[in-house]
Amino acid sequence: MKADLSLPATEPVVHEHVRHQAALLLMFASGFAGLGYQMVWTQQCATWLGHESAAVLAVVAAFFGGLALGALGLGPRIERSGRPLRWYVACELLIGVWGLVLMAVMTPFSAGVLALTGVQPSPAWQWLVAFSGTFLLLLPATAAMGATLPAMERVTAGLLAERRSIAGHYASNTFGAVAGVLSATFWLIPAWGLARTAAVCVGLNLLCAGVALLALPPRALVQTRPLPLAVEIRARRGLLAQLALTGLLGIGYEVLVVRVISQVAEDTVYTFAMLLAVYLVGTAGGAAVYQRRLLKSQDPARLGDRLLSALAMACLLGTISLWGAQALRDQVITLAEGSMAAAVGAEAVLALLAFGLPTLVMGALFSHLTHRASALGISFGRAMGVNTLGAALAPPLFGVALAPWLGPKVVLLLLASAYLLLGSRQLWASLWGWAPAGMALAVALMAPPLVFVDVPPGGHIVSYQEGAMAAVSVVEDAEGVARLRINNRQQEGSSATRLVDARQALLPILLHPAPHRALFLGLGTGVTSGSAAQDPDLQVDVVELLPEVIEASRHFRRVFNEGAPGQGLHVMAADARRYVRVSPQTYDVIVSDNFQPARSGSGALYTVEHFDFVRHRLAADGLFCQWLPLHQLDLDTLRSIVKSFLAVYPGGMAILASNSLETPVIGLIGRANGGHFDPALLRQRLARARMPISPAAFGIEDEWALLGSLLAGPEALARFAASAPLNTDDHPVVTYLAPRITYAPDSLPRDRLWALLDALAVTPEEVAGQGVEPDWARRLTAYWASRKRFVEIGMRVQPTGRVEEMLAQVREPLLSVLRVSPDFRPAYDPLVRMAGALAASDEPAARALLTALLRIQPSSQDAAEALRELTASTPSGH
Repeated sequence: MKADLSLPATEPVVHEHVRHQAALLLMFASGFAGLGYQMVWTQQCATWLGHESAAVLAVVAAFFGGLALGALGLGPRIERSGRPLRWYVACELLIGVWGLVLMAVMTPFSAGVLALTGVQPSPAWQWLVAFSGTFLLLLPATAAMGATLPAMERVTAGLLAERRSIAGHYASNTFGAVAGVLSATFWLIPAWGLARTAAVCVGLNLLCAGVALLALPPRALVQTRPLPLAVEIRARRGLLAQLALTGLLGIGYEVLVVRVISQVAEDTVYTFAMLLAVYLVGTAGGAAVYQRRLLKSQDPARLGDRLLSALAMACLLGTISLWGAQALRDQVITLAEGSMAAAVGAEAVLALLAFGLPTLVMGALFSHLTHRASALGISFGRAMGVNTLGAALAPPLFGVALAPWLGPKVVLLLLASAYLLLGSRQLWASLWGWAPAGMALAVALMAPPLVFVDVPPGGHIVSYQEGAMAAVSVVEDAEGVARLRINNRQQEGSSATRLVDARQALLPILLHPAPHRALFLGLGTGVTSGSAAQDPDLQVDVVELLPEVIEASRHFRRVFNEGAPGQGLHVMAADARRYVRVSPQTYDVIVSDNFQPARSGSGALYTVEHFDFVRHRLAADGLFCQWLPLHQLDLDTLRSIVKSFLAVYPGGMAILASNSLETPVIGLIGRANGGHFDPALLRQRLARARMPISPAAFGIEDEWALLGSLLAGPEALARFAASAPLNTDDHPVVTYLAPRITYAPDSLPRDRLWALLDALAVTPEEVAGQGVEPDWARRLTAYWASRKRFVEIGMRVQPTGRVEEMLAQVREPLLSVLRVSPDFRPAYDPLVRMAGALAASDEPAARALLTALLRIQPSSQDAAEALRELTASTPSGH
């Protein structure tokens, strides 16, 4: 009998416990799906917002804006409903359905937004369209997400009453978000692509809806609250203000720290994922600590003040850690022996130091404020809504407006101090208020700006600009060599690379028989596009995403026209993808800069879709050249880019910018009509070039130097890339493959170049078609053979400053190269220069070298002239 009587007493408790655990699991799965969507949507929106940093800001603002609208708009109705389970299930279904809709409408929507943005919008209009367009696109799903947590809070209102705080659900939801970020970044998107990853999230939403119907109670008590007294109204308003401002400051801190660490870390898709994961882990942990330790531990008002003070102090400590971030990162990588896991782990350590304590307190503070709100009769939906509304304002306020204006240091210190202003008067009557304030003042007066610029010994910073998307610097070393860097990590060229940079313009424009208009995607130092603009018959347009790069490039203009830009040069601040997709202008030649594929957003400039957009901007006989930095690119990633290029330009070829072993750059050449090159037209093109500086000064003396730069034909490229996956907007494999060699290089650039020379080949027939002259074909083939031999010799040479020692290493090898192809000037010119340098110290050796050159190439004017000068300067009889 006793056993029978005990069942009714214990069974409901067991069911309540099971239901409570089911609710936590549903919150975990919902958080997983929500942040999985966010990672997918950020990648998708980056293709039309122009930069992943812009996409992050826009998607975060849209995400929190939608959450706020859903919580504020639907929260009161859910609060009054006797069947909140229906609301929860409906919201999960709406999220899943809208996830499916976005798979179909994302591309046409982005086309409409691009048309609305325009080819060259003002910064204000561009950011307005970016934020509002992203908000509207994601709104149905994000608004439904904003209602799920209030709905779950109402569903479980009667379960385990002693644990009434929402902190447990919030922590579970946030831990699920962490799992969603890491799974999407490190597994789902690289393996399955964006659409399939979104489909996984859709499945989770549908599963949550189904499980909720089976496991959770269908009804909840309708809660009636007495009308508040006047004092309670004031308390409510103050608490809602605190919720809104803490949301604003919390996401503002995240935006600023991500911005600073991007100048220290590698700024890849993995960097952002690790930063976001650590941020979420901290807030979830703080909510869990509040649930278990702080919920009933102290007077609520005093606890709130102490949490605000602790948060101000934690943000100050996190900010201080940023000054040592670069040294710490290097130390961690060194200790872990430089693997990719070590590099990503180092970025996680930086995130932990900057985010660990602040986010832990943020999670506890949010839980505390929502718990106090509940005690004052404020629904969780309203509390969450005002908090996320403040969070939605943080990206445009802190990321776009304040950070470029005041600099990260000032804004971070103001942000930490702002937490103190949210406390009560009692806070300022104790050390809890004055200690963080004093520390903020000390850091403001003593600490340098949060600027990371590597300056070599004896060098100096020429210019530095904080922009909305990146920081851009120009640094000059002791020898006067200037370098342009983005976020201190990404070098965009230098004054010492003028020859190679110029060749990246001259090779493609000289391969076109009669170009009149050219487009350059990416400005960098401006040397490449500036070289093309020296042609008086050519109108050159340049598209550069970052206005700060355009300003910094002025320092490098001195190499042309004494600092004046070319007459035919037109530089536009615009996104390259948007420009080629929206602009009606067609071009004879389009040249795309060698964007480092591992960097944020660059992978989208190597997709099939982008290459196709470029093809539509080419004139009927137009030519497109995509340069690729082999020193920043592994061969697997290169294969994927090549395969994507050939999908649009099946007759594509590869070209080598120079014979550099340390920074090799190759280009992919595609033609709109898929035709061959006409040697006669190319000879005429070289003969009538009217540039102030002859192409010969850049190593393009004749058709052999021009066509001899070709590296591979379409057949060899197709074999090289046969097994590689296509890089598409939906499956951005380059974004996830390219960072591997950035984090942990597994080979030297020269080794990768040699591997390409060994694997790739081109034939005269692929260049000029069938029926080429046998002698012409023989000379071109000999030139390519000499280039391969030249690179092989260079890999074995030991650099030395003594001419005699260098000549002893290279004299016979280079002469053997010239015997294969007397047209190969890269082997001929250094021998002539070494002969001139030897003339004063070893006249017989210089004479013997020049004589050997003349035997190989009797018509050589340089060697003949040098020998005549040497003979004239030698006394009679010697």
